[in-house]
Amino acid sequence: MESHALPKIVLASGSPRRVDLLTQYLDDIFGEAVVSFVIDPADLDETPLQGETPLAHVQRLANAKAQLVAQRHVGADTVVIAGDTTVDVAGAIFGKPVDDAEARSMLQQLSGRTHHVHTALAVIRGERMAHVVDSAAVTMTHITDEQLNWYLATGEHADKAGAYALQGQGGALVDKVVGSLTTVIGLPLDALAEALSACGCGWKIGQ
Repeated sequence: MESHALPKIVLASGSPRRVDLLTQYLDDIFGEAVVSFVIDPADLDETPLQGETPLAHVQRLANAKAQLVAQRHVGADTVVIAGDTTVDVAGAIFGKPVDDAEARSMLQQLSGRTHHVHTALAVIRGERMAHVVDSAAVTMTHITDEQLNWYLATGEHADKAGAYALQGQGGALVDKVVGSLTTVIGLPLDALAEALSACGCGWKIGQ
């Protein structure tokens, strides 16, 4: 498929991880340097609602981000992709830490335990909208004070749900992942393919 036949693709996120994963996904399908997309982050209050579960939280935010950005890119053949990720610790929502102290507290609570990471995606194409959510179980190592101080000093935790980045130096704090690594990073590629297909984009890797 040639690039001019493709719809306009808009990623409603400024996350470098999601940008990299979407680039990888499109390159695998269409070939390197063939497809480009617009990056237009949604600016929303991500504070959980009272009593909101982690799954409901990520689904609400992904849908809201997609709808907000779709209003800025009106077109029958425009595809808007939005996502939201949260860390679920026995029903408690761990979002992005506001400071180093909160990051330290989060990592101390995650240490030696298994938690779940939920990523919800919402895709809008014209009048169609698809919603998917994928989850993975992550078991952390027993994080020593020395490791904790080292990791916080990297600054990598600052904009990450749960205060760690699996794909970065935070991977040293992770013992095991059950599920898709791309779910933990923030853009589950199998779920993305499902949502795109539901909106009429039947792209397949290797086509």
